[in-house]
Amino acid sequence: MTRYLVVPQWQGSPSSRAMQLIDGAHAIAGDLPRSSTTVLDVPMEAGEALGTGIHRLSALQRVRGLVADALEAHDVDAPEEHVLTIGGDCGIALAPIAHAARRSPGLAVVWIDAHPDLNSPDTSASGAFAGMVLRAVIGDGVPELSLDGAVRGDRVVVGGARSYDDPELAAVEEFGITALTVEALRDPDALAEAVLATGADAVYIHVDIDALDPAEIAGNAHPEPFGVTVVELTSAIGRLRARVPMVGASLAGYSPASAAAATDDLGAILRVIGALA
Repeated sequence: MTRYLVVPQWQGSPSSRAMQLIDGAHAIAGDLPRSSTTVLDVPMEAGEALGTGIHRLSALQRVRGLVADALEAHDVDAPEEHVLTIGGDCGIALAPIAHAARRSPGLAVVWIDAHPDLNSPDTSASGAFAGMVLRAVIGDGVPELSLDGAVRGDRVVVGGARSYDDPELAAVEEFGITALTVEALRDPDALAEAVLATGADAVYIHVDIDALDPAEIAGNAHPEPFGVTVVELTSAIGRLRARVPMVGASLAGYSPASAAAATDDLGAILRVIGALA
């Protein structure tokens, strides 16, 4: 059984539509089973960078603490159930990955995203943490938002990314990250094979909905052409879960144009959630 933790965080996003991530998270929450869903009360204030080069760092730290507390409470109440964390921006994945790594030291992380989120505060053009999350996961980030080696780079698989900055390409090489193209993901077994090749014994799966082709979903603040289809993505996740135990997952990035339009994409999104849940 799956528990759902909805985190309407917007402070990590670089988008002028960042606040619409709140509408997206609440729209998804409205279609989840109420008895299994917790919606966190995310503070609205932007927060301060605190001299780190990460915009709104203080707010991001606070939300990370709220998410970590919620996951610890879940371990007490229902330790046999995995948690699907739903955002908001991709920064919501940091605390759940840390939680999963503590429970499964041999963890692999699958990062399905049109953008690999491998910038650092020194290389990011936007200063937005959503573009640095995976770099923080492998321990290369500011101490306030870094997992400090809990997940090795050679146990990270990026899938569907098609918009890399030069420093992100360098990071893939430096940290031994496996990168699967959209074309590779069209083979439903490719993702499972890549994770098994890392030697991991458990997996955490993160999905940013911008991995999907723009023809599949409208509520995307950062559309990149030539993405995967819902069928291709859910098939790859299903094959992976059949071969490697999943100990946590997250979905982020739903940014509808308006609250009224927030239900337009829910059919596609709920199919992805079904694969993760």
